Amino acid sequence: MATGSQRVWRAACPNCGAPVEFASAASASAVCSFCRSTLLREGEALKRIGTSAELFDDHSPLQIGAAGKHLGAAFTVVGRQQLGYEGGTWNEWHVLFDGATEGGFKSGWLSEDNGAYVVAFDAPLTGPVPDPADLNPGERRVVAGAIWDVASVQRARVLAALGELPQAPRLDRGEFVVVDLRNQQGEVGTLDWRDPQQPNWSVGRSVRLADLAMSGLRSDESEKTLGGRAINCPSCGASLEPSLTTTQSIVCGQCKAVVDISQGVGGELKHYAQDNAGLPPLIPLGRSGTIALGDKIKPLPWQVVGYAERAEVDVEAGEEQATWREYLLYNRTEGFAFLVDAEDGWSYANPITGVPQLKDQRAVYQGTTYEQLYSYTGAVSYVLGEFYWRLKKGEKTRNTDFAAGTKRLNREQTGQEVTWSAGGALDSDAVAKAFGLGTVEAMAMKRDAKSLGGGKSLKFWLILLVVALVLISAFASCGEGGRDCSPLRDSFGEASNEYQQCLRSNSGSGLRTSGGSYGGFSTGGGGHK
Repeated sequence: MATGSQRVWRAACPNCGAPVEFASAASASAVCSFCRSTLLREGEALKRIGTSAELFDDHSPLQIGAAGKHLGAAFTVVGRQQLGYEGGTWNEWHVLFDGATEGGFKSGWLSEDNGAYVVAFDAPLTGPVPDPADLNPGERRVVAGAIWDVASVQRARVLAALGELPQAPRLDRGEFVVVDLRNQQGEVGTLDWRDPQQPNWSVGRSVRLADLAMSGLRSDESEKTLGGRAINCPSCGASLEPSLTTTQSIVCGQCKAVVDISQGVGGELKHYAQDNAGLPPLIPLGRSGTIALGDKIKPLPWQVVGYAERAEVDVEAGEEQATWREYLLYNRTEGFAFLVDAEDGWSYANPITGVPQLKDQRAVYQGTTYEQLYSYTGAVSYVLGEFYWRLKKGEKTRNTDFAAGTKRLNREQTGQEVTWSAGGALDSDAVAKAFGLGTVEAMAMKRDAKSLGGGKSLKFWLILLVVALVLISAFASCGEGGRDCSPLRDSFGEASNEYQQCLRSNSGSGLRTSGGSYGGFSTGGGGHK
């Protein structure tokens, strides 16, 4: 663990008199934790140059004072700045190392990246600097003498800051361009033009919070109390209470309107009604399960916080439309992951930092060669729960799927961002067991049977299958093998005709059915994320 600096420079805030500490001589600025004054260090004096807005709280377990180790070097979190863009917010945590790291750095950044984390260090920007107006997602460019793929181009602004920072956050400068780049070595590079004359350049790598041996993280209880975020649905007036403070979009449990809270909860909230009613998720929202999402990762507890139905769009006449369902999972130290329920089975997916090497319909990632399966356009058709990005009605994504045995890769482009994710196939029984699902739900999750055919939609056959399995299971259990009506009660309710009929049959002759084998549903199409 970090042991703290041997020498601390301390002065009084010129605005409120509270003590302000500098643990590093390299830190040129700080934000007073009492009055939020932005302070610039000038020799032996502090100069107040503005006031930082209050931080918008979020799900991150990090906080100033937390400590850890990276590549053998101990560090302490000493500052934080929060940035916002059209789709929401993200944090950059300033970390100070006890000694020089492998690259000789004394300070760096622990930043959020698609629900995960990246440790990055400022680096000299050598060679020609690209014009931000000429950069587009998906392009390949040379920056600082290396080849990079442009992952996203966003206009951002500094929203708030706290603690010790290498430079003054300058909230008065308004919007500036931030460009994220990825390379085949698994690195992420960031260019930002908050100073138009001298863009900043940093390079980092993805890290797992668990591997940083962190101490001093926020307690679990801090996530359960979200004071001031309970709001009313702007469509129907029902109460909305986000369970994660990182939530950017939340779905009303009563009218199913999608509400945008990415810009805070004050004023008129943007929202839209959903045009269709989707299927209930097979894994209930809020359910937690312990499962391993990767060969080298031990089973961890994951909670279902969001659910989305997606469909292929812009299909040609006569071509079958593929549909699939996604469950957004959350773990406090791992961030976010996805469970994907597609027509050829279940799989998981995690966003990755680097980019694969593409050549002749193949993708090479971490020594494995993946074959391209499908390229298609998708769109979200129905959502429930909460999401860490802003959901836009009718927004389309361009997707490409790759496979190598049970391993999966996916490239997704939405607007000004390209995201790669990696994962693998999962056994449906393992998923059902992990999340404590019953026999009926487990049977409905299988995808290993022949197509039911008939030209009906996935929704029609899935509903029919679930109802049939519930009835068969319930009626069979009411016979000589047992008188358990709980599946009907759980599926249709205690006052339902189905449940009451089962109870009545228990007191009479009972009903038996012949045995049979029931497989899962499959249209014979491909699996899509």
